[in-house]
Amino acid sequence: MFKRYCSALVMGVVALAHTGVLYAGAIDDAVRRGVLKVGTTPTYVPFEMTDRQGRIVGFEIDLLQAMSRALGVELELVAVPYTELLPGLMAKQFDLIGSGMTVTQERNLYLNFSDSFIVVGQTVLLHPRLAGKVASIEDLDEAGYRIAVTEGTTGEAAAQRFLGAARIKRFTTPEEGVRHVVEGKADAFIYDAPYNLIAMTRPENSALLTLEQPFTFEPLAFGLKKGDYDSVNWINHFLNQVAQDGTYDQLHDKWFRGTAWLAEIE
Repeated sequence: MFKRYCSALVMGVVALAHTGVLYAGAIDDAVRRGVLKVGTTPTYVPFEMTDRQGRIVGFEIDLLQAMSRALGVELELVAVPYTELLPGLMAKQFDLIGSGMTVTQERNLYLNFSDSFIVVGQTVLLHPRLAGKVASIEDLDEAGYRIAVTEGTTGEAAAQRFLGAARIKRFTTPEEGVRHVVEGKADAFIYDAPYNLIAMTRPENSALLTLEQPFTFEPLAFGLKKGDYDSVNWINHFLNQVAQDGTYDQLHDKWFRGTAWLAEIE
């Protein structure tokens, strides 16, 4: 009886393997290859961005570097536009998405997400002519206002949700959106709080006003293909480990408390 049971079990495993139910996940593939390939859009300060030497750097990039060291592999960053991250993952251009991606119900239909590694929210940058006129996101919900957003981001989704009466102007990068507000071609720019805080430190943006209080709650996480639970499990344990051993706090302080890195950014 026991032998017949074992034989049936083995036959079942072989059958599953042939039907594709059993497969190596992204982390297993990276270890086998010796390289962890990560899709990213390096325009999200201070999570992923390009320095003066053309290198992609940032808080999330440092987390990915630590992840790669823990795996014993090299890190290869694949830079693509934000709207191409999901198609690129599906096309196996990279193993996972590491690009300041907010976990949303819609995205969760197509991706498995790791645990969140940070929580952010949307804030607003305003043209100075709106001083005393706009005190909250609700005040911008009028047909006369032009709202700049970055295409494919949760900032765009938030603008559509909260500002149905306003005119939405979509841009490929956040820098373009901010510049249009500075030049008076848009009235406000909506984007994640960390980016907007740092954008306000740049001399060319010094005249802008800000609504600093985030009006959304957005956890950021790494995105993987649906069904890749082994990789999600490994990444979650990694995030827990770096949170416990001080690595996370060290990186967080470097990018969110320190300012030395600003001199190295374009």
